[in-house]
Amino acid sequence: MAGSTTGKLFTVTTWGESHGPALGVVIDGCPAGLALCEADIQTYLNRRRPGRTAIATPRNEADEAEILSGIFNGLTTGSPIAVMVRNTSERSKDYDEIAFCYRPGHADYTYDAKYGIRDYRGGGRSSGRETLGRVAAGAVAAKILKELGIQVTAYTQSIGPVSIDPERFQAENIYASATAMPDPEADARALAFLEECMHKSDSAGGVVACRITGVPAGIGDPVFHKLDAALAGAVMSVGTVKAVEIGDGTAASAAVGSQNNDAFFSENGTVLKRTNHAGGILGGISDGADIFLRAHIKPTPSIASLQQTINKNGEDVSISIKGRHDPVIVPRAVVVIEAMAAITLLDAMMVNMGSRLSCLKSVYGK
Repeated sequence: MAGSTTGKLFTVTTWGESHGPALGVVIDGCPAGLALCEADIQTYLNRRRPGRTAIATPRNEADEAEILSGIFNGLTTGSPIAVMVRNTSERSKDYDEIAFCYRPGHADYTYDAKYGIRDYRGGGRSSGRETLGRVAAGAVAAKILKELGIQVTAYTQSIGPVSIDPERFQAENIYASATAMPDPEADARALAFLEECMHKSDSAGGVVACRITGVPAGIGDPVFHKLDAALAGAVMSVGTVKAVEIGDGTAASAAVGSQNNDAFFSENGTVLKRTNHAGGILGGISDGADIFLRAHIKPTPSIASLQQTINKNGEDVSISIKGRHDPVIVPRAVVVIEAMAAITLLDAMMVNMGSRLSCLKSVYGK
């Protein structure tokens, strides 16, 4: 299956299916000498782990990371890092009744159209559990970025009609709340809204915001490999994402130039901007301001409400999807978006090392 690898120098390949024995990732290009252990990765995996809250699927997986290669005496060696997570709570029988039906909102039909065969147990490769590998790789990328003074932070901006108020932003609430909202009041209202959705056997979508601080100016390649294009592509590769915005995003199309342009000024020899409508990227290259993006997440397509579809023979059928599913995927997607941003930025920074002769001389010059 093509398409399971991303990156140029820091490459990430995910593998495994939702109801197979295990899932995982192979990370190649990680520099040697990084202190790394399972606990570094587990912290990130726990944030997307199912079964933690009342608004997450009750499929209770421990999602314990096992590092199989690339580490010696607690340090990365420069060789590929393989991380595995075993499936321990799969219930494949939940999918027997819909094995030959195309679930609305899922990739069942398109996988059949492409491959002529598909793993119908939980969606197989198209399942959200595939993101385990992304998150594990993101944990490694984020640790390297932290060594460079760069922090990647994602959070829930909205669920359904409920949005956070930036004036009530409390960073600690991202990790303490079931919704991953940094606004306690919005968190309470979102939980009430989700209770209504669950009562109606329905689901909700929302928006994940991601801010990257400490990024120096000059990262990203112009024309076809712009940093914003790379970030958008990486985030859009997450199965539940339907749109990505950088900076003001779609609001920029309704603005005039005098409103949308970010004025530059210099302070103690440092180039700064008075506003950040561009979201930290100009011409596909980072400008030194915070990088800000938003991912729009669709409602969970697996719902218990009766839906109309067809089976593999083209016959009309009605289905009600059984099994254990999230009424909203947004809170668990937060760390996935964070991981994809970290992976993409680190790869772009590693590629950027060859953009100037002075960079090569700093490493290899005599």
